Amino acid sequence: MGFSPHDPFHDPMFDFVTILIIIISLIIFGFLIVSIFQGIQQRNRDNQSPILDVGALIVAKRTEVHSYQHHNNNSHHVDHTSRTTYYVTFEVQSKDRLEFVVSGVEFGQLAEGDTGKLTFQGSRYLGFERYS
Repeated sequence: MGFSPHDPFHDPMFDFVTILIIIISLIIFGFLIVSIFQGIQQRNRDNQSPILDVGALIVAKRTEVHSYQHHNNNSHHVDHTSRTTYYVTFEVQSKDRLEFVVSGVEFGQLAEGDTGKLTFQGSRYLGFERYS
């Protein structure tokens, strides 16, 4: 069996698309590996950092909402879900500002202008106790 000009597996465009898909897959896989590695490094840095208690003022609060759509092919139904990340910015006595991710419950209990003792370890928020 010789080469057929209509054989799709020997079409130069087929070879190009196959190579492109492989390259894109490798790039995505590379980003995933780098992201996992950076997360492990940050966790190790946080674990090696001392736990600090400092006086702080809450200067800002913000949220970030990520929405997702899930298509169910069986029922032709689209499910919508979302995830909210809560951030609080603290100003410490040196006037440096630190932003931490907090839980939704904690976010609801904190108010801009509150002063108190901020406890953290590296980039990890551990708590905030208001001064009375």
